[in-house]
Amino acid sequence: MLRVTKLTDYATLILTVLAARPETVLSAPELAERAGLEPPTVAKVLKPLAAAGLVAGFRGANGGYRLARPAAAISLIEIVEAMEGPLGMTECSLHAGQCSLEDSCGMRANWRRINDVVADALRGVSLAQLQNPTHIPARKSIAMQLANA
Repeated sequence: MLRVTKLTDYATLILTVLAARPETVLSAPELAERAGLEPPTVAKVLKPLAAAGLVAGFRGANGGYRLARPAAAISLIEIVEAMEGPLGMTECSLHAGQCSLEDSCGMRANWRRINDVVADALRGVSLAQLQNPTHIPARKSIAMQLANA
């Protein structure tokens, strides 16, 4: 089964909480309360989000976090890659030389095409759209996208 980790799921939740109040700086405990998560989990998720430039952190008595840029300018692929690293359906779809069967297997090009379609689908959904999922535009099926790739 292909799925994102719980931490990536939590990251999208935390980011939607921040996106609901884009100008407000929220502390990690406030984010935890609003997201319904444990404070240590929120702290763990905020580190890679800050490192990826998705959230800005502020120190001091009124410190906390807010989105580093507008929600419409943050794509789902950025969130996934901040939490999980580069998207790769298989090892060989990212880097050559990762598989002992590479010389005799013709699947690498196919997996790269699939990887590109999934990445494009994630790139096409913004954090702003995640806040209001009824406005996520309908997309062609993956089968149709692969046929046209």
